[in-house]
Amino acid sequence: MIGAGMGAMAAAARLAVAGHRVTVYERTETYGGALRRFERDGFAFDTGPGLLPLPAVWRDLFVKTGKEPLEECVDLVEVDPAARHVFADGTVLDLPNASRAGVVAALEGALGAGAGERWGEFLLRARDTWDRTRRPLLEEPLWPNWQVLAEREPYPALARRRLLRTRRAATLAEVGAWELRDPRLAALLESHALAHGLDPRTAPANAAVLAYMEHAFGTWYVRGGLRELARAVYERCLARRVAFTFSAEVTGVVDKDGRAAGVELADGTVVEADHVVAGVDPVRLGGLTGHPLYGDGAVRADPAARRPGRFTVLLALRGAREAGAAHRTIVHAPDRDAELDFLAGRRGEPARPTVTVLRPDDAALRPDAAHESVVVSAVVPTTAGWGADGAGERFADLLVAAAEAAVPGLRERLMWREVRTPDHTERETGAVGGGIPAPALAAGGGRFLHPANSTPLAGLYRVGGWSHPGGGLPHAGMSGALVAGLIVEGPDFRGSQ
Repeated sequence: MIGAGMGAMAAAARLAVAGHRVTVYERTETYGGALRRFERDGFAFDTGPGLLPLPAVWRDLFVKTGKEPLEECVDLVEVDPAARHVFADGTVLDLPNASRAGVVAALEGALGAGAGERWGEFLLRARDTWDRTRRPLLEEPLWPNWQVLAEREPYPALARRRLLRTRRAATLAEVGAWELRDPRLAALLESHALAHGLDPRTAPANAAVLAYMEHAFGTWYVRGGLRELARAVYERCLARRVAFTFSAEVTGVVDKDGRAAGVELADGTVVEADHVVAGVDPVRLGGLTGHPLYGDGAVRADPAARRPGRFTVLLALRGAREAGAAHRTIVHAPDRDAELDFLAGRRGEPARPTVTVLRPDDAALRPDAAHESVVVSAVVPTTAGWGADGAGERFADLLVAAAEAAVPGLRERLMWREVRTPDHTERETGAVGGGIPAPALAAGGGRFLHPANSTPLAGLYRVGGWSHPGGGLPHAGMSGALVAGLIVEGPDFRGSQ
């Protein structure tokens, strides 16, 4: 196993239970991939994902790999409200967690009559999309005839008449503009895509499932931070006798008679293996083997493409968290087009982005009750040169200014801050540029699909966010299940049940 990210560990635990002897080689000093923690002066912060959608994926892993369920290994709690939204016009909206009736009522109260009804009708169409795409995009290996997924838009958008012709929404932005008909509702919809670095102007309409997943399955937090989930998965691997070797960089995949037969380490050591599972980004994987990794007509990763990354500011605050504070607040950008143009590389000057502010009420993350740890983040282009001429610090100022809408008296309370750019992500995960992979989506000519878990080199498999079914904690766990199934059951494996 190359890499100790979440997808790789999910595969390792399942393979060990199936009777395989598994060794994981990780080039850094710890496990968890992007699920890291920063600690200083009694404060602690998640530096990767801070919330857990669709926890059923990880519940399934713990059920299938041991007697102790997930809830006995971590303290999993629902986040309510699921999010507080502060829109560009100053409107504030609190959305209840996983409650359709509650969400409709909240929207009607904050945005006016009809807003909740339109959102509710949209969720029904998003649910249809989820039902149509759940199996092929999440629970089955990528179809050999994946072009069917690439060509068909599964979102059942309402027909819209224009110039005597009937058109259907092709992008998420069109769904928001045509069906929701309120810039605040559209911003609410688009924020789910933006969180994964997707531009709603080019993301296909079926990206609507990202909003539906949060509505249907809720938003969850692991007390102590999401790093605790990584710890629990790592300990489950150890309990199943998975071996880990840290600070051990894999420099090559051994190819013997057209089959992956092991790995070569930076110190020259060659380790033989029957199967090799690589939890690394496609550029790095391409450098580990001289064998073609894509067959004719396969979904390919573009080595020249640079996925957006995550820019994070960690804030140590004096003073207690006030009553009624939201765990998560999304402060929407004042200029949507400027934000998206900057993200897409069409604008050189940074624009104030949509900002996510996480304020967990968690004693494990602060030195005492008279202090608070806060994480402020936004998605950004990875080609912006964040380390040059103070660009990172200036952009951090934009994020902190936006966060004042979520944290009363933030500037007066600030003790210190730690700025983390995509460069930190690249060093910790190995992803070129520090990019973050998005979940797999249908349509769009296949541009939103990810390479299959199996490769043309027999015995070599891809796992994690850079392979099918894409990025995000649930998807990483699903990729682990798919790879384990392909190895245990062979190429006839048709997906998890």
